[in-house]
Parts: sequence; structure tokens; C-alpha cells
Amino acid sequence: MVIRRFENKDAEKVSSLIIHTVRISNIEDYSAELMEELIKHQQAENVLERAGWTHFYVAQDGNEIIGCGAIGPYWGKEDESSLFTIFVLPEYQGKGIGTKIIETLEKDEYFLRSKRIEIPSSITAVNFYRKFGYNYKNGIAEIDEEQIYRLEKFR
Repeated sequence: MVIRRFENKDAEKVSSLIIHTVRISNIEDYSAELMEELIKHQQAENVLERAGWTHFYVAQDGNEIIGCGAIGPYWGKEDESSLFTIFVLPEYQGKGIGTKIIETLEKDEYFLRSKRIEIPSSITAVNFYRKFGYNYKNGIAEIDEEQIYRLEKFR
């Protein structure tokens, strides 16, 4: 398994990975209607758009993309960043791939220049991110109106 920077030709595979993962892993914590609404915004063109303003990475096993993750500026700030679009195919979850993706993102220049890093976390992933030292933003351990937790880490 290798982690490398996203290339535009990866967009369809990354979109499929996200959609597949949402339908299997995230459906346990959210309604099918909400997940189908999310999927509408995870098409290849959406992935390409996000890759245009973030440093986007993919985890690859042979020819298969098995995970992804991105880091970018938090609302254009120089000293704050956000992690985005972190997904691992369900059949590869629990094998350390998500950990490798987080480690890669935390070595990226957007992370290294930041004093604060935020993650908009699904219910499904909140405990995973907390293992890496991300805590509830402002101590609020409840999902917001977008049905996500806001987590942050200070450096």
C-alpha cells in the first residue's frame, strides 16, 4: 500500500470509493435520505473541485484506490487548516490505512504551518479522530445542524 498525491485521473475512483463507503459504513449512523443527499455532492466533479484547493491524497493497493484524505486552509487562513474527505473502503477499515492517511495529512505543509486544525467529523468517525488528539471544538460534544461533530487540535 502506498499513499500518494491525488491525480485528476483518480476522480472517478475516489468518487466511487466515497459513495460505496457512505452507503455501507455511514448508513449505520445516519438516515438513508441524508446519505443519498451527501452522495449527490461526492461525484467526480466535486472531488476534482476539492482537489483544486486542497492537498488531496489517495491510498492505493496495487491498482485499487482504497482510501483518501485531504487537507486545506480553514476559510483561507494561513495559520488554520481543515482535514476533509477522509474515507477508507469498508473492507480495508481496521487495518491501519486510516491511520496512515492521518499521518500523511499531519506531515503536509498545510498542517505544519497551522496552529489549529479542524475536522468536520461524521458520527461514524468521531472516535477514530479523537484517538489522534482531536477534541470537540469549544467543548461541544454534540452534532450540529449539518449532523456532524466539529473537532479540533491545537499545535
